Amino acid sequence: MSDQSPPPGWPPRDPDTPPEPPGDGAPAAGPPGAPPPPGRKPAPAAPAAPGGRRRTGWRRALPTWRMLLGGLLLLALLVGGVLVAGYLLVHIPPANAAATAQSNVYLYSDGSQIARDGEVNRVNVPLSQVPRSVQEAVLAAEDRDFYSERAVDPKAMLRAAWNTATGKGTQSGSTITQQYVKNYYLGQEQTLKRKAKEFFIAIKLGREKSKDYILEGYLNTSYFGRNAYGIQAAAQAYYGKDVTRLTPAEGAYLATLLNSPSAFDVVSHPQSRDRAVARWNYVLDGMVKKKWLSPAERAAVRFPEPGKVRPAAGLSGQRGYLVEAVKDYITEHGILDDKTLAEGGYRITTTIDRKRQGEFVDAVRKQMVDKLDPAARPADRLVRAGGASVDPATGKVVALYGGIDYTKQYVNNATRHDYQVASTFKPFVFASAVENESGTQDGRRITPNTVYNGDNKRPVVGGRIRFAPENEGQVSYGPITVNTATDLSVNTVYAQMAVDVGGAKVKSTAIALGIPENTPNFDAGPAIALGTMQASVLDMTQAYATLADHGRRTPYTFLEKITKGGETIRLPDRAATQAISREAADTTTSMLVSVVDNGTGTAALAAGHPAAGKTGTAELDRSAWFAAYTPDLVTVVAMMGQDPDTGTLQSLYGALGEARIGGGGYPARIWAAYTKKALEDTDPVDFDLDLQPGGAPPPPPVAPTTPQQPQGSRPPSEPNPPTDGETQGGRDQGGQDTGGRDNGGQNQGGQNQGGQTQGGRTQGGQNQGGQTQGGQTQGGQTTGGQTPDGRTQGGQNQGGQTTGGQTPDGRTTGGESAEGTARGRRPSADLLE
Repeated sequence: MSDQSPPPGWPPRDPDTPPEPPGDGAPAAGPPGAPPPPGRKPAPAAPAAPGGRRRTGWRRALPTWRMLLGGLLLLALLVGGVLVAGYLLVHIPPANAAATAQSNVYLYSDGSQIARDGEVNRVNVPLSQVPRSVQEAVLAAEDRDFYSERAVDPKAMLRAAWNTATGKGTQSGSTITQQYVKNYYLGQEQTLKRKAKEFFIAIKLGREKSKDYILEGYLNTSYFGRNAYGIQAAAQAYYGKDVTRLTPAEGAYLATLLNSPSAFDVVSHPQSRDRAVARWNYVLDGMVKKKWLSPAERAAVRFPEPGKVRPAAGLSGQRGYLVEAVKDYITEHGILDDKTLAEGGYRITTTIDRKRQGEFVDAVRKQMVDKLDPAARPADRLVRAGGASVDPATGKVVALYGGIDYTKQYVNNATRHDYQVASTFKPFVFASAVENESGTQDGRRITPNTVYNGDNKRPVVGGRIRFAPENEGQVSYGPITVNTATDLSVNTVYAQMAVDVGGAKVKSTAIALGIPENTPNFDAGPAIALGTMQASVLDMTQAYATLADHGRRTPYTFLEKITKGGETIRLPDRAATQAISREAADTTTSMLVSVVDNGTGTAALAAGHPAAGKTGTAELDRSAWFAAYTPDLVTVVAMMGQDPDTGTLQSLYGALGEARIGGGGYPARIWAAYTKKALEDTDPVDFDLDLQPGGAPPPPPVAPTTPQQPQGSRPPSEPNPPTDGETQGGRDQGGQDTGGRDNGGQNQGGQNQGGQTQGGRTQGGQNQGGQTQGGQTQGGQTTGGQTPDGRTQGGQNQGGQTTGGQTPDGRTTGGESAEGTARGRRPSADLLE
């Protein structure tokens, strides 16, 4: 008889294997279903997992698929309920107040009114009057699938939100239907509540209205800049014609403006031209992709230049420039966007000081405008002027000069970015040298007293490209200190210094001071030292304000506050930061003081206040600059040449009856006249400077005394007192005699070319007894050329010792030399910047 089959579920047993004895005292397990041994309770059974398996460990924390499915269904029901409720509760409202926009009011800092703008310029037209090509251009720019898509595009909205959150730029993600709802029914505020309303109203409007109705409303309510609402007003504002006569190219440009109405106006913002043209090409390429424009037609299209701006009469004089500058500041700093600001109703209190603004205008008028005579001098038609004035401690713009009249010259000369800043950039090179503790090619630390080779067209050493700049007037100066090279604006010295410091470091310092990184032509090559970049007058004022405030940069502002309906708009934070060290800023200031006292900026002395400044004259004399400051006020003035008909940049040769216009001429005189009036109620304040080691001027030379003559005798010669820089033997080329005053170890009486010394005749200030041998000057003492009062008229060579040696061409490049010959090679006044 065979063995009995095991009960179901039991594993089979090998009959040849003996049973295992129970271990650890545990009783052997009995057969299934057998009662437990006496004295032991049965173990509770663990709950079985679905499918018969138990969930153990971390798997027990995971939801089951039934839980996930239930949660998703619940979420879908919740979202669906919200959508249904929103659709039922949100109704299409009447047109908002933006359809009849209010005015914005711009105020001086004292609360008096500058101007009022915002009068609505809108003429509605039916869609049938808008050329098909113009409609298609707008669709190509804003919503290419308008006629085939739904009223809202959730995917585009999520994509735009993601791009905004990840720093890829702010995007609306809105369809044309949503934009129309925002323009006509709601407003431009960026809130979740407004966005939710926009969503539901757009859905409802898309179900109740036709696509043509929505597109017509969008074209009639959109803002195109120049205070033009709607396509008809835009056609008149930019091209002086009705919408029915617009060409495809013109329609594409107007469609371009929808993205950024003010910034893409190539007339009032020429610096944005490249971006505007790129967007215009994007629109035309989109029309080709949608087969609304053939490739052949696209190839034949040329950019349609818009007409001149025709500002409202209420913005004449400086008012239009001020309003435009304030608007740009508001939009560029993200305080309000173009469309929101255009809705109006804002009360904008600016930092502009009414008294100083009037004084700036008066200074330009008296010093320059009243002297223009275009009928007699055609070059006078080309003259433009721009200026800005900032309080360095607060960063507040207290005055701005944009041009002769906003209704006549619509481009703001204080904020434009198309003129070289010339030698006004040189102080940034030196500041960078001090900030970075830079040295010359032979290892000497750069200070105001460091000697460089100032010869004309001297190639820079150590650069990767050959660069041999010309000095103003083609003058060679030989060995010359940095301080004197700054006084005389010697290009070869600063080009070499830029290489010594490093172009990238120089650029970084300029950016830290306040020059925008995206400034046109802001390249880090050796030419950076000569000011080839195209910063605005306002940008330069910001950078010089940082120097004036001991290296602390406070971002400039035009705004005291903005309010609307009792609500105050939040303004951006402007906390001051230490851009460069005080030592670097103050040592730079000390040299700029010398420029005003002894160099190319002496016209600024008429202000009657201690001042530091720098002149600049751009290539081909297309602009002339004077940037200067007192401890309390920073002002930059620039004259510019521009053809009033074509807008091209022109040279200023012959303007105002002068062969050349330099920064030390009319710009410096305007600066002095304005500063004198602006600070007339304050006492002159000296600069409190903390200089770098070795940055102080050397001690003054000891002038020899006049020998005593026996009573009744007369000296061998009786030179006449100097008169206007004249000596008895000839003209002093170094400028006027200031009584032997020493500044940095140099006698300001200049160089005695023809005067008689006690030891012989001094020719051109050269020491006849001194000869350079391997860098050592032997002798080097001039004892003659005295005036009756005992002052040295021809100057004294102090030390006469060169510590550096020679360059391969035999010129001395190093050492500390009193450089008695530099003043004698000073170019004539009409060649100085």
